[in-house]
Amino acid sequence: MKSTILIIDDERAICISLSLVLEKEYIVHTATDASRGLSLMKEISFDLILLDLKIGDQNGIDVLEQIKDYDKSIAVILMTAYGSIRSSVQAMKKGAFSYLSKPLDVEELQIFIKQALEFRYLNERVKYLSEELQHRYSYAGMIGKSPAMQQVYQMIEKVKDVNASVTIFGESGTGKELVARAIHYQSKRKNGNFVDVNCAAIPEGLLEEEFFGHKRGSFTGAVQDKKGKFELADGGTLFLDEVGDMPLTLQGKLLRVLEQKEVTPIGGSVAKKIDVRVISATNRDLKAMVKEGSFRQDLFYRLNIVEIKLPALREHKEDIPLLIHHFLAKFDEKQGEKRKGLTSEAERAIISYDYPGNVRELSHVIEYAVILSGGEVIEIGDLPLPIQETSAGEYGIKRMEKGQSLEELLAGYPMAEVERIVIQAALKRNGGRQKVTALELGISERGLRYKIKEFHLGD
Repeated sequence: MKSTILIIDDERAICISLSLVLEKEYIVHTATDASRGLSLMKEISFDLILLDLKIGDQNGIDVLEQIKDYDKSIAVILMTAYGSIRSSVQAMKKGAFSYLSKPLDVEELQIFIKQALEFRYLNERVKYLSEELQHRYSYAGMIGKSPAMQQVYQMIEKVKDVNASVTIFGESGTGKELVARAIHYQSKRKNGNFVDVNCAAIPEGLLEEEFFGHKRGSFTGAVQDKKGKFELADGGTLFLDEVGDMPLTLQGKLLRVLEQKEVTPIGGSVAKKIDVRVISATNRDLKAMVKEGSFRQDLFYRLNIVEIKLPALREHKEDIPLLIHHFLAKFDEKQGEKRKGLTSEAERAIISYDYPGNVRELSHVIEYAVILSGGEVIEIGDLPLPIQETSAGEYGIKRMEKGQSLEELLAGYPMAEVERIVIQAALKRNGGRQKVTALELGISERGLRYKIKEFHLGD
């Protein structure tokens, strides 16, 4: 669908000439006075307005304010033969996207129009995703609209107030701890402690003490009583992360605590009754471990009364745009900055990647891009190299096969990618000389410089 542009300029010849240039790509309307232009805005929904700074006796800055009062989302590019730094700054403060001096460079204008429309699209997308996140697709800190994630939310709702043990299965980085916390904080136990133990991170010799605590004097260095994780979680939830890495010697003791619902600290003689709900998580196949003898079968059935399986991110890629927006907001706040979003090319590249590290890896990708991006919009060059390479592999142009025509070779590839490759090849052939390259490609040097910046060819 073509974007709709309004040209407001008191010189009819300029309106006509710009219309002829732009009407192949856009739906163009013109007005030679401000009042007519503002009236057209009430009849037609415009995506962008080209506005002269001096329209008869009217100041274009005043007209710009009226446009923004009517619809803040419309992109406005100011044009003037009376260019000055002061009016340029004033226009940008009032909400203009950019400011161009007459006589206009047509190629430069077209570049700015595309950038302004992309900027408007990003603003609208950020607003849409914010509403989606707020009203429909977030649950207890988790993000997702896919059927796979909706099923996870439904499982949490079903089990949150049941005292049965739950085991969460999923690859590393899928959000197993988030699910465990969601179950706890949505449940009747939410006022109790949520105590987590990473069974893979604690040395085997210290695990028993971590779980059960100790009494003063029970061993050298035990100068005072210490509560174990079970006692700390009394009335709440104990989360056993990476439970598949728990040694066999401790598995038997854990089973006894779960069956008897009481715990005895190391060096103690009196057992204490406990009321603890246990949630476990692992990225390992516990059933296979049971068969090979590295995980107790009786403990497996005690822990795995309810099973929740988390999908890998590559299995619910429709959630990636929502996750991107969530992480952008998070890291923008952390960096003390505000960005509008990503270019469509950068977003496609992020979605095309398979994420062996799942949501955790996507989070790191967005944080990396936020830190590296120098502008309001994150571009593909701001992304980590593995994602750029994946995108290049998806859209890159392969070598022409024998008998294949140029049209057949290029069919189906994005125009921006073809343009980037042609400019890059021309620059390389001409030793980076921009004047020669511009002449060869039939564009102005200024237009070439914009393209080099747009495609990050000068980095």
